[in-house]
Amino acid sequence: MEGRVSDALVAIRRIVRAAEFASRDLSRSTGLTPSQLIVLQIVAREGEPGAGAIAEAARLSQATVTALLDKLEARGLVVRHRRSEDRRRISVELTPEGRRTLAEMPDVLQDRFAARFEKLADWEQASVIAGLERVAALLNAEGIDASPVLDVGALD
Repeated sequence: MEGRVSDALVAIRRIVRAAEFASRDLSRSTGLTPSQLIVLQIVAREGEPGAGAIAEAARLSQATVTALLDKLEARGLVVRHRRSEDRRRISVELTPEGRRTLAEMPDVLQDRFAARFEKLADWEQASVIAGLERVAALLNAEGIDASPVLDVGALD
């Protein structure tokens, strides 16, 4: 491989490695995966959402969100309870430990990306998105279910 093909593959590999390093750092400092953190952030932002609303906001399957919630609940970061107005529906709520964990959370890769990306001009944001979508298509990855979480490995 020569020239631009090699340059493109190096750039992709750097993105993958950045996600690996960030995921490892987050796990080492908090014991959470980026996916678990995203779920905590959604619960904090939405109040007491149901698993379906979390799945939609995180762009994950309901089964994946259920597995993530199981792990977060086992760690005492969230609790699930039946809604009083509709006993068939389950809400998710942060525990005091969950709120403390979020408050002490280090800066994560997607937050750094979002802060920098939002400072770009509209045309530049569109260009970056178009380029990344094209890379996904070149890798036959456009049909893969993915959330806006820079993570490596299994999401649950």
